[in-house]
Formats: sequence, structure tokens, C-alpha cells
Amino acid sequence: MSLRRESTELAVVGAGPAGLCAATTAARYGASVVVLDENPYTGGQLRKQIHRFFGSGHHYAGMRGYEIAEALEGEAREEGVVIRLGSVVQGFFPTGELMVEEEEGEVYLLEPEAVILCTGAVERSFPFPGWTLPGVMGAGAAQTLMNLHRVLPGRRVVVAGSGNVGLIVAYQLLQAGAEVLAVLEVSDRVGGYRVHELKLRREGVPIYLRHRLSAALGDGRLEAVVALDLEGGVYRRWRVDCLCLATGMSPLTELAAMRGCRMVRLPELGGLLPWHDRGLATSVPGVYVAGDASGVEEASVAMDEGRLAGLGAARFLGLLDEDGYSSAAHEVKKRLTILRASPGAEEKRRAKEGMWRGEGA
Repeated sequence: MSLRRESTELAVVGAGPAGLCAATTAARYGASVVVLDENPYTGGQLRKQIHRFFGSGHHYAGMRGYEIAEALEGEAREEGVVIRLGSVVQGFFPTGELMVEEEEGEVYLLEPEAVILCTGAVERSFPFPGWTLPGVMGAGAAQTLMNLHRVLPGRRVVVAGSGNVGLIVAYQLLQAGAEVLAVLEVSDRVGGYRVHELKLRREGVPIYLRHRLSAALGDGRLEAVVALDLEGGVYRRWRVDCLCLATGMSPLTELAAMRGCRMVRLPELGGLLPWHDRGLATSVPGVYVAGDASGVEEASVAMDEGRLAGLGAARFLGLLDEDGYSSAAHEVKKRLTILRASPGAEEKRRAKEGMWRGEGA
């Protein structure tokens, strides 16, 4: 039995901030666009974000993440973008076809002229004594429980990791009524933005630098967390019922690798990811990448990377001439440069620039 086949000018895989911005941008130049996402909602990680964003109007400053998700979806639909939720892309073949499984279980082949991969990233974990105990979870899982399902993941919580995800989730746990006993950080400085750190410190949450998570303890469920003070050589222990691991993200790049895109390893950006040029074009003509799939950064970066990839796809499809592309892309690239100049983004910026110079391994 042969599979049903469909065609479109542009397929965008992922309906997060990068994917929605990419789709909207390309559609504004006349592209027929289909967006595919396995989730029952658009917006990706934005749906979990209840804090107000800061930055510029291009990044919806002053709005909460879930509000931004709704705004981005509305803009895409206004431009005629077709959004198919509950659609899992199971394959991206060398012939350029996408194999898509719908929510009802039916499988079909989508034949696009261009593709933008906005597949996001997955939480990274690591094995340590007790890491499989109930109550030990990724920070994103805790955020999903709280902000999507209205379930408090624990009453007494320790957060491991002081990047933006760890700091934001720790504050959201406080807002939800949990007691955050500590934020642990193995390095000698807080990894996230100062504004998020100060919000926690004002609430009296201690942030322990140079502390390495050692073990989760409990009989059938989490009961305590132990960390080693790397400076003093002593162990600290907290009685808890929840441990949130905010220990980094890894890009979801299986589809890019399946298509034959050249891959590079950049630890500063999450690990293995598709090589891409300054316009988000991969080594395969007509295939672009944006958002965390191109290297884990911030949501504001993902939005502008999506817009830039959308411009590139429109040019590839013959809907935008070189002068029009250069003018529009210049403005987006300027915003990305400013975003990557912010404190805490230096390593990621250098890693991207190194890749563009051909330094990626």
C-alpha cells in the first residue's frame, strides 16, 4: 500500500518561537507554509513561561511567555500558515521527503521544496547515586507540571544549576508555593542573568557556588539531597521531596543528521548540531535550521533566528531577490548581534563565530 503524498513550498518542523517566526516571515513573501509539531499546542517552551520577557518590541518585551506564544500563532495564521499539531516527523529522507505520522496514526509523505528545522532541544541529565528516585526530575518537567498542569512537583525543593532555566524555575516554584531551600552551582559564578539571580536572592533563596551534587537519598522516593562543597571539602544535606536538575540542554538534531546535513560538535551550544552559515542555511541546499536546534540560546534569539531562516527560505524559493534579502536580513542580524553581546552570552557567541570561521570539530 502506497503512502499518501502531499506537497508544499516550505515545511517548518517545530511550532516553537523559532518555527512560528520562520513560518510567518516566509509566508509574508508569498510562500505556502506547513508547520508540523508533535505537541497539542504551539509555542514550545513559551507555553511554560509565566514571567514577563524583557528586551525589545521585536521580542515582545513586557509580555509573558504564554502570551507571546498566542501572539506568534495568531500572526502565523493571519499569513495563511497551515499548522498541523499532533504531527510527528518520523523521517527526513535524502530525497527531501518528510515522513509524518498524524495523531490518529496515519502516515503520509510531505514533499517540500525547502525545509526549516526548528526541533528545539531536550533536557540533559547525568547519572549520580539516587538519580532515578521519584521526585528527581528535570527543571523543564517541573515547569510543565506547574505551568501547564497546575501540579506542584514538591513542597521542599533543591535546584541543581544556576543558568537561566534553573533560576527561573526556582522563582516559579516559589510563586507556586514551594520552599526552595537551595540553588546549587558547580562553577564559581551564577550562569544566568543577573535579574533572575537578584529576584531569588531578594526572596532569601541561597545560591551555593562551587557545590557539586553528590547524591539523592530516599527509600522508594526522594527524601534528601547531598552536595559537596568543593572549596571547604564538606558535604551539605537538605531534606527535600523534589530535586530539579537544570543541567543543560542538548539540541534535537536527528532529522538534520538523517537528511545528511554536516554536523559539528560545539559544547558551548549544547553539543552536536548542524553546521550552518550566518543565514541559518545548512550544508544541504534548501534546508535551514533555527532556534535551539541550531545551538541552545535564548527565546529572543530563537525568534530572530527563525525570521532569518524564513528570509533565507523565501530567497531559496525565488520569492525574494538578493537585494530584498540583504536588506531584511541585515536588520535581523543586527538584533542577533546585540542579543549575543549581552552578559553571559559570550561563550555562545564565540562558538557560533568559530563555526562560521570553520573551527567546529
